[in-house]
Formats: sequence, structure tokens, C-alpha cells
Amino acid sequence: MNNKHEEKVSIKSMLPFAVVILLIILMIFPIPYYIEGPGTTENLKEFVTVDNKKDSEPGAFYLTTVGVRKATLASALKAKFSDFQELVSKEDLMGSSSSSEYERIQQYYMDSSKNAAIEQALKLAKVSYKMSFKGVYVLAVEDNSSFKGKISVGDTVTGIDGKIFKSSEEFVTYVKKQKVGQVVSVNYLQDGKSKEATGKLIELSTDKKPGIGIGLTDHTEIESSIPVEIDAGDIGGPSAGLMFTLETYEQLTQKGIRKGHKIAGTGTINTDGIVGRIGGIDKKVVTASKNGTEIFFAPNDEITKEMKKAEPGIKTNYEEAKAAAEKIGTKMKIVPVKNVQDALNYLETLKEK
Repeated sequence: MNNKHEEKVSIKSMLPFAVVILLIILMIFPIPYYIEGPGTTENLKEFVTVDNKKDSEPGAFYLTTVGVRKATLASALKAKFSDFQELVSKEDLMGSSSSSEYERIQQYYMDSSKNAAIEQALKLAKVSYKMSFKGVYVLAVEDNSSFKGKISVGDTVTGIDGKIFKSSEEFVTYVKKQKVGQVVSVNYLQDGKSKEATGKLIELSTDKKPGIGIGLTDHTEIESSIPVEIDAGDIGGPSAGLMFTLETYEQLTQKGIRKGHKIAGTGTINTDGIVGRIGGIDKKVVTASKNGTEIFFAPNDEITKEMKKAEPGIKTNYEEAKAAAEKIGTKMKIVPVKNVQDALNYLETLKEK
């Protein structure tokens, strides 16, 4: 009898420790999912330098981010009951890319976004510039490529067989004129270091032509008569294009286009000045509002028939942003823009603060 009683007492005394261990597991140990939520609101005066000077005029332009972190059981449960947190799988977030490949691709998108923004701002400010081709940026490496494990996503191919090119089209044309199985030598940049790799050309599944088996695009840099530099640190992705354009244009022209206001926003930018759709705009509205911005530019993107068919309830970024603003009851004004000129036109209507 005493032994049984002692055993019951022992089990009871262990229960608090078991509960603590369970809570630690729930709170600390990650699960194979990620949580997307409101990120940060960043003052672009800290990021953009024009003619070796920083912006010191009243008001500010801000970029906004979506925060991404690894999920635990506890945070995943919390996200399920949150309006502005979303639980996503690694595949949903990164596709088939590894974590390092995903980060490299996001950095490429950021670099392209900065280039496009600088180009747009220079055009608008009527400042001369030229684009220089730096090589072929690697977006993917096929599993059957003999260069897999040598060339990685995020590398820049600068030449092949000792030849250099002026565009990715020239590069592809040269490779297609070679033979499947032919050994070639590829020069490339990886993490700032020049490297060389040899391998055989494979037959591409797309057109049955020879290739090295990479997804590629132009890696370009912009050079202008007035030096412009954008340093976004470790922030990746293309969604700051519009706001980079506005901040760079302001510094180039010194027109005071903000008129003292705090203005956030989001949206990609292309060489025609079109503002493109981005993900997570509801979360960006939340972080912008929390940081006291007065105006938020949102892409008023076109929803195609194909997009509606794939996702019947799809809304424009502007509609998503408006809905988020109404849900949190913010006084921040949501402004729809289809292109950078729409944003500039709106800024002209502002009164000096």
C-alpha cells in the first residue's frame, strides 16, 4: 500500500515538470512552417544616397516589409486566430528552392528593383545614364545540368570558353550553336569571387537545343552622370521599387514633393514606370499605420480573366489595402497608383505641412 501511495505522490510531483517541458516544446521548437506577419517600416533617407548626399528635407518616404519567421506549435496556433498573420509551408514560401537559394533570389529581385527605380527616377529627372551588362544572372539550375553543384542560384555567369557577351540573348545564341555533350568552360562570379567550371552541354527539354541547364536573366548595373546608390541591407524582394523611385527622384530634383508628409507604400516598378502587384499588402498596411504614416500608396493592378479563373475571389492590391485599413480603423489614407506618374500627380495635390 505504501509503495502505491508513494508512486502516486511521485507522479503528481512530476506533473509540473512535464507541463513545463511541454510548454517549452510548444514555445521553442520549430515546426516545418513559417509565419508571415507585419514587418518593419523603413525610412528611405537611410537607404538612398544621391551625389554622395543624404535626404534632409522635411517628411519622409518609407518602404514596408512583411516579417517572416519560423513557426512553433504555439505561434502557429496564434497565427490561426490572427487577422494579419499567416501560416505558410516552406514550399509555399520558397517553392523548390533551398533556404540559401531563396535568399539569393530575393537579393536578385531587390537588385533589379533598385536598378529599375534608379532608371525611372533618372528618366523623370532628365538625368543622363546608361545600362551596363555584367553577365547572366542564374535564377535556377536544372537537376540534370553537369554544372549543378558548381554554379549556384545567385551566381553571375560572365563568359563561356573565354568569350564574353553584351546580353543574355548573345550568350544563349552562342551556346545553342554548340553541340550536346560538348565540354565547355564557364566563368562566373560567386559571392564576389571569380570562378571557373567545366562541364558538358545538355539537351534542353524546352527546345531540344544545347544548353548548360540554367534559368537566366540579364544582370545589369546603371551608371549615371549623378551618382545614385541604394543600400537596402539584408532586405530582399522587388516590392520597394515604387518607393525607391520616389525617394531617388526627390533627391535628384530637390522639389520637396513630400511637402513634409510621412508617406509609405509598396509596389514593384518596371522600365515603363508601371507599378506592379506584390504579396502581403495587408500586413504592410498594418506596419505603416503603427509607425504613424499618413499616406500609403497601393498598386491598383489589373486583374486578368486568367487570374479570376484561378482565384475567383481575387482583389487588386488597392482593394486588399483598403480592406485592411478599414479593419484596423486607421486614419492613414490609401491611395491607388497604376504607375509612378499617378503617385507624382497625387503628391502635387498635397498641401505643405
